[in-house]
Amino acid sequence: MSRIGFRRSIAHAVLPWLLSAAAAGLAVAADRPAAPPQPLSTEEVGRPLTLEDAIAGALAKNEGILIERTSVDSADASVEGAKGAYDPLLAVDLGWRSMTLPVNSAFSGAPEGELAPTDRNAGATASLEQLLPTGGRVAVSADSFRDTTDDAFALLSPAYQTRLGLELRQPLLRDRAIDAARVAVRVAAADREEAGESLQREVADTVAAVERAYWLVVATRRAIGVQEDAVDLASQQLEETDARIESGAAPETEAAQPRAELERRRGDLLATLEVASRAENVLKELILGDDPAAWAERLEPVDEIAIEPETVDIAESMDRALESRPEIQAAEAFAKRRRAEAAFARNQVQPALDLVLGYDRFGLAGTANPEGSGIPGLPGEVPPELDGGYSDALGQLGEGDFDDARIALQLAVPIGNRTARAAARVADNAEVQAEAEVRRLRKAIRAEVLDAAAATATAGARIDAARASREAAEVQLAAETERFQAGLSTNFLVLTRQNDLAAARLDEIEALTDYRIALTAMSRATGSLLDERRIVID
Repeated sequence: MSRIGFRRSIAHAVLPWLLSAAAAGLAVAADRPAAPPQPLSTEEVGRPLTLEDAIAGALAKNEGILIERTSVDSADASVEGAKGAYDPLLAVDLGWRSMTLPVNSAFSGAPEGELAPTDRNAGATASLEQLLPTGGRVAVSADSFRDTTDDAFALLSPAYQTRLGLELRQPLLRDRAIDAARVAVRVAAADREEAGESLQREVADTVAAVERAYWLVVATRRAIGVQEDAVDLASQQLEETDARIESGAAPETEAAQPRAELERRRGDLLATLEVASRAENVLKELILGDDPAAWAERLEPVDEIAIEPETVDIAESMDRALESRPEIQAAEAFAKRRRAEAAFARNQVQPALDLVLGYDRFGLAGTANPEGSGIPGLPGEVPPELDGGYSDALGQLGEGDFDDARIALQLAVPIGNRTARAAARVADNAEVQAEAEVRRLRKAIRAEVLDAAAATATAGARIDAARASREAAEVQLAAETERFQAGLSTNFLVLTRQNDLAAARLDEIEALTDYRIALTAMSRATGSLLDERRIVID
């Protein structure tokens, strides 16, 4: 903002701040469809508000933070859901079946007068399957059946059959280094990390916005005081001029200039009051909820804007920014996701080669089939090892007389495999883009830190210059006033010195406000804002 802007009108001086705040994501009151705000009363006493209280209110009521918190909670749920792929799967199948199937044979075994035997089966099958961190899968299964039949050639009825088995399938190429379950866990973990950094960024942005709005309100309130003093000085100048006119020391036309200047300054004061109201509305939008009483109440910031400039260590600030900025952490988390997806896509190009190991034990027991007639010439007696009941069939599982051991390699080679190769190419490009985005963001943050450091240094230097200018303007006004009272000066010169003093005071307010905002921007740029404000995110 230029000195001319301050000299002409406080409204022209403060409105650019509000517009810049709007560009940063704040909603300026003038953009709302609601009725225009009423100017602040210079005598109204509002609710005292510290900067710490303003930040606490924003953190408690900001909708953006609530949205990001729910995103983090959803990301936590997604991580747990992805790990659910390693939950054991228990399957149980209970059933009963009756079959009478036509037999195309002279030896159908059907009872006399029947075309086919009838078989009835009741049993249960259970399995417990577990996905391994190596991409393999192990399964334990058990079967138990009771069969009855009127087939004349069946040896046992009822017959009890049992089985207990173990199978391990381990990928050796595709899905060995990474599989769908592992990539899902890595992606969910990266998304959770990114969501957490997004929450931290939202909190930092909210704090920065509140501090910016708070100091703008403080600045407009102090500017009101400057404008009120300017009105008082113009009023005093008019009174002195009227006294001179009454005494005959000055013509009546001499009062025109101080009267016109008084009305102009009153207009500037009204404009400043409205600008202050708009600035307060911006702050209210950030820190208040839906309580109508709170919105109707005037806020009165109590923290002092005055501060002594500090020296910024650029190298240290840049190192901290690259280490702490949530934007970089979020970009790196996204790059982790892309790396996991690319690794999985490349792995899927390989042929499938699985090692399969299996072992089963069986049991069989029962009693002689009452409908059996056997086959002439063959033994028809039930072997002693098979004669028994369900417990005998279970006992045979422990003895291991009947078993099945197997080992196999299963190979599947997609000819061409264009789908997997294309997916791998796309994933590789996405990985390169994500890593390039991290590098681009690091450069952008370096530049942002340099810009913030330059703005802080400039604003700090302007404080001393503005203070010296204001002190000089006070001396010049005092001298010009004495000259006027001695009849050695004019209304024009005195009013000009008053305007110079008002402009100098506004310049000092501007410099202090810009420095406060620059400090916040510097802390935001280095990623230290939350630590400096002692804000911890659960």
